[in-house]
Amino acid sequence: MKNLMLLLFLCISSFVFAQQTEYVDFKTAKADLKIMPFGKEIKGTVIYEFEILKDIDSIFIDANNFIHLEALFSEKIYHDYNGKQIVIRANFEKGKTYQVDIGFVTNPKKAMYFIDWDYQDGNRQVWTQGQGKYTSNWLPSIDDMNDKIEFDLSVTFDKDYEVIANGYLADKQINETTTTWHYDMQKPMSSYLLALAIGKYHKKTEYSKSGISLEMYYYPEDSLKVEPTYRYTKQMFDFLENEIGVSYPWQNYKQVPVKDFLYAGMENTGTTIFSDAFVVDSIAFVDKNYVNVNAHELAHQWFGNLITETSGTHHWLQEGFATYYALLAERSVFGYDYYYWRLYEYAQELLDQDRAGGSTSLLDPKSSSTTFYKKGAWALHMLREKVGNKAFKTAVKTYLETHKFKNVETNDFIKELEIASEKDLSGFVKTWLLNKKFDYDAALDSLAKSTFIQEYLMVDCEVYTSKCKKYLLSGISKKAKRKIVSQIPNHIKKEDFKNHLKVRQAIAQSLPKVPVKLKTDYESLLDDKSYLTIEVALFNLWKSFPKERNKYLNKTKDIQGFNDKNIRMLWLTLALITEDYQLENKKQFFNELINYTSPKYGFEIRQNAFQYLNEIQACNMLCKERLKQVTKHHNWQFSKFAKRMLKD
Repeated sequence: MKNLMLLLFLCISSFVFAQQTEYVDFKTAKADLKIMPFGKEIKGTVIYEFEILKDIDSIFIDANNFIHLEALFSEKIYHDYNGKQIVIRANFEKGKTYQVDIGFVTNPKKAMYFIDWDYQDGNRQVWTQGQGKYTSNWLPSIDDMNDKIEFDLSVTFDKDYEVIANGYLADKQINETTTTWHYDMQKPMSSYLLALAIGKYHKKTEYSKSGISLEMYYYPEDSLKVEPTYRYTKQMFDFLENEIGVSYPWQNYKQVPVKDFLYAGMENTGTTIFSDAFVVDSIAFVDKNYVNVNAHELAHQWFGNLITETSGTHHWLQEGFATYYALLAERSVFGYDYYYWRLYEYAQELLDQDRAGGSTSLLDPKSSSTTFYKKGAWALHMLREKVGNKAFKTAVKTYLETHKFKNVETNDFIKELEIASEKDLSGFVKTWLLNKKFDYDAALDSLAKSTFIQEYLMVDCEVYTSKCKKYLLSGISKKAKRKIVSQIPNHIKKEDFKNHLKVRQAIAQSLPKVPVKLKTDYESLLDDKSYLTIEVALFNLWKSFPKERNKYLNKTKDIQGFNDKNIRMLWLTLALITEDYQLENKKQFFNELINYTSPKYGFEIRQNAFQYLNEIQACNMLCKERLKQVTKHHNWQFSKFAKRMLKD
């Protein structure tokens, strides 16, 4: 290897991670859990089998803030507990395999979340989030991602609910009031990828070309949203198996939407949990869909789950790869123009980060998500162009097969690329992995291979010319037309409305004050199959033509919009402040808007309601009390919003 700079950097950064994994290798974990949601309590046992790699007099298992904890080892209790770890002391001998039985009770404050159990009519759920929170908050486990364990979970819960976990459902035992679900994992994984999701669900199952069952869960009331929500799932699964060249490594693949999730989605091993905000109908699909998140979490099943970073220094090996392969999967669905457009968007975001002084190396563990995800994806795109398709795919396949069910560092991947391509990549490593600055010029050179991007960059009406009069009715791309609309809002003509849905949406957004001469054409936007367009058009028409407000409200009174009820919230607010509109129903409208601040609704709905009530200065005592409660909400984004709103 010629990458001495990279090798030196990695040796220094990984030195601190030589911890317990040098002495002990945990092999299997068999957990038997009973979850009591009303008390937010979990109790159970877990049996670990482990091999000693070097003689040692103690081992530890992470366990954060457990109420009760005891370990049975060699028929005796030999342990200490410091609130974070249970330490088992004995003369452990190299080469021998041991077993420890742990009994526990805990009320997890994070990593396992109990949703709506205080509300009779809520969407009652239990779900977990291990990455960044640590599974050891609800199960004695190993926080170090460098120790991979085969987990088997048995979970006892109310028989009226579905229990979903990693692995194959080996058995389902029906008891008098409960059901015990026995899940079997056949391959090892890091503890942070352990997952549970419990709720009222139905399931649709399809099968990949390779025979893997694809289990797509949904709320019973959302049966009509299953197809648009999970659209292209099988196509992208089949594509990724073929593109990566390594078979999907787990027994099955499940996807479960949950309420008030912390992120867009999480790639738990074989069991992706994602925000139910992405459960959409066919109209919502146009503006907000699950496809990218779906592809990203699926790609993680190889990059992150099959092979896992040794430390945060190599986080791009997970997020950069998942972002890149998600783009490839979407390219197989939407085409090359889409692929290059997303790369262009990523490049602009990275350029903005550079200009703001926020750029960091891809190998900096404190880098931003923009760096790990988008700069990482760009690095892989450029690597593929440099070494060629054949060498790139060969290297990726060898990299995965060599290190499967193990942990990896950046050099493991670079080494395989150099072997497959017979090229020295030290210069590339310096430019794309070690340098802080994003090579925007090189990115633009790469994007120039796309005639679609070339056209977008060349079409420009910052200075209005005779060409600009014809652009919106020409054959240029929708993206280019949207760009033109943003540049010439004062020159929009009636005939320009004869355009694609997305171009019409751009027109809606560019004209906050609707000209009288365009009134009829602009009103037609209320009939578009886009909840975003309707929301913008309703507000702008209401504002521009006060005498016709009742007409616009009557036309849109039955539209809910996205899962966050974007149109309904706007409609209620406008109905309340339109003086002569349905005076007899004002109280009903207000009560509905206030009701949406209730904890029984998802945080996206509640946040919209709080914002609109604040806008019209109608956040009453109940509203304010609920806002105070939100400051302690488990979703940090929602909590932050509430604190800021209370302060303001």
